[in-house]
Amino acid sequence: MAVIEVVTAGLLTTIQDLGRPDWQAFGLPVAGAADTFSFRAGNLLVGNRQDFAAVEATFMGPRLRFTEDTLIALTGAPSVIRLDDQPVPMWQSLWVRAGQELDMGTVTAGCRTYLAVAGGIDVPLLMGSRSTYVRGGLGGYKGRKLAVGDKLSLGHEQPDPLQASMHHYAQQDIPLYPSTQTIRVMLGPQTDHFTAISITKFLETPYKVTPEADRMGLRLVGETLTFRGSPEIISDGMPDGAIQVPGHGQPIMMLAERGTTGGYPKIAVVISADLPLVAQLKAGDTVSFEAVDFDTARTALTTMEETLRKLETSPAIVTAPPAGEVFDVTVDGYHYKLTIKKCE
Repeated sequence: MAVIEVVTAGLLTTIQDLGRPDWQAFGLPVAGAADTFSFRAGNLLVGNRQDFAAVEATFMGPRLRFTEDTLIALTGAPSVIRLDDQPVPMWQSLWVRAGQELDMGTVTAGCRTYLAVAGGIDVPLLMGSRSTYVRGGLGGYKGRKLAVGDKLSLGHEQPDPLQASMHHYAQQDIPLYPSTQTIRVMLGPQTDHFTAISITKFLETPYKVTPEADRMGLRLVGETLTFRGSPEIISDGMPDGAIQVPGHGQPIMMLAERGTTGGYPKIAVVISADLPLVAQLKAGDTVSFEAVDFDTARTALTTMEETLRKLETSPAIVTAPPAGEVFDVTVDGYHYKLTIKKCE
């Protein structure tokens, strides 16, 4: 049964999970959520597993009508989000009642906002994932971005309204998406293809994100990097966050829908903990690179995972539903209709 109806579709709204990493050997891009931290956090806020399918909206979000009561959370790029035209907060769980409409608005920083819904979005599994591969026209909802009139169903693992806990993220754990960012990288695997001066330029001068930026990657413009020899290599694997440099000498940062292999040298790879920040960069933003070692990269990743684990394991902040809310509850075979009353 459809629980969400698309009233307006937004600019680029897709269904995503954590993608298809096991199919890269066959040339299929991973796809999945671009900002995996925000995506995973949203699922935890509504009691889902971290890999449940959710909605990813780019720049301008959709307006959605709910036909059943459910629990939602909005994470990622900040937007002025409204429920029945009343502003609602991000980075915490919220009850939505049947008949209400959620307007995900336009971002004020970053570029991607996520809507997680209790139970996850129920679209068909394809190669073990529900994510949309936009360029390939497969997965997600009919292999495409959402359109007006689409109807989405939810999974079966819905929360009990009397037991569900209302979580929120601590303010210090909410990411910021300034227009100027310093991104940590590990140099390689093909730094030997670049001159020493080029490596210095790469690390000491800022680059600007061009309008050629999408879920596949971000083209950058700045100091031109030069090669010791040929600007091509025998094609090899392309990890998320790889920074490859074609013959024109301008870097490209690869994202969720990157190709699985590439034939240009990679001067560096973004560390895992900073990939969510890269996914929120947009045209006109400025990025600088800082080289770190393996131990620093591992510590940063551990810190990010501990932030998510803290939300998953810490006692929830329990918030009662608003006064006047009515819930249908079945206990030991008996059906009850409960009304929440205001406590003085």
